[in-house]
Amino acid sequence: MTFSRDWLLLALLALFPFLLWLAPAGLGALPGLVDWKTVSALAGLMVLSRGLEVSGMIDRVGRAVLTQLHSIRWLAVALVLLAAVLSAIVTNDVALFVTVPLTLGLARMVTLPVGRLVIFQALAVNAGSALSPVGNPQNLFLWQVSGMGFVEFTLTMLPISGAMLVLVLALVPVGFGKATLALADMKSPLPLNRDLMGASLVAYPLFLWAVNAGFAMVGAAVIIGVFAVIFRKILRGVDWTLLLVFILMFVNMGLAGQIPMIETQVSALLHGPGSAFALGAGLSQVISNVPAAIFLAAFTDEWRALAWGVNVGGFGLAIGSLANLIALRLYRQPGLWVQFHLWSLPVFGISFAVGAALLAI
Repeated sequence: MTFSRDWLLLALLALFPFLLWLAPAGLGALPGLVDWKTVSALAGLMVLSRGLEVSGMIDRVGRAVLTQLHSIRWLAVALVLLAAVLSAIVTNDVALFVTVPLTLGLARMVTLPVGRLVIFQALAVNAGSALSPVGNPQNLFLWQVSGMGFVEFTLTMLPISGAMLVLVLALVPVGFGKATLALADMKSPLPLNRDLMGASLVAYPLFLWAVNAGFAMVGAAVIIGVFAVIFRKILRGVDWTLLLVFILMFVNMGLAGQIPMIETQVSALLHGPGSAFALGAGLSQVISNVPAAIFLAAFTDEWRALAWGVNVGGFGLAIGSLANLIALRLYRQPGLWVQFHLWSLPVFGISFAVGAALLAI
């Protein structure tokens, strides 16, 4: 991927000097606007998930899955559930780094509607990651600033996350028929690099422990350092520009929140029941849900409504969640963006209505 093709990165870079000019913060204050724990956690997990993919383990898992499923519909259900569960554990972005390559691996063995499967995985990770404090960057951020405990935050998110996942699963019969999985000529499995697989599997839980213990930066440095010495080729395949996108989002939204005119307008909009939910969902459609959470957290202490809103906002337009952009980037297919919105926009509308109704109870 080149910089010229990453329009989101280019937009953030173009916006930065304008916001820096308007905001009162100086250059020295910019590093403090970034949630480095989130950035470090994402960096380490991207490296480890890439390691699992290149090791050949995902290809082997795909073959095992294939022997247990007999229809495209049940394959879709399995991939949706796998993506949702993984996203609650290792973030929505990383779940896609696992499940989309798995889907592409399966497509080498059987004829599959790959584009639609990728779309449903994007929807699934947005729903599943909403449950956990570490499921996505916006939850990780809001969990930290809200002061809630891990269990308390999870229980707070359970109703909306559960409702969204049920909705996605309910759409599977609409999107996928009962056609059997017609086996094509089985290609030879990818070579299995046991050293790479073992190192990645062992490092995963250790790194997650380090992140939860507050040592994300140290853990990421260790992971990247070890891979740079032993598995250098893995680092070359990591989408490092994604980290720059995250950093710029933190910086730009932090600067925007300091502009007096914007601060006044947002404060006025956040008065009234359900306003944090509605504004969180709506703003996510414009600037994505991670920066929306970062931006609005400075103006409200209605953490449940805000968290629900920005997670629902992951649906709708593709920019609503970086997970959507990652999924569409991992599988580039003509017309896939249009297909994505044909599914995602209705899911957004229904989820928004359900979330608003549940908050009103």
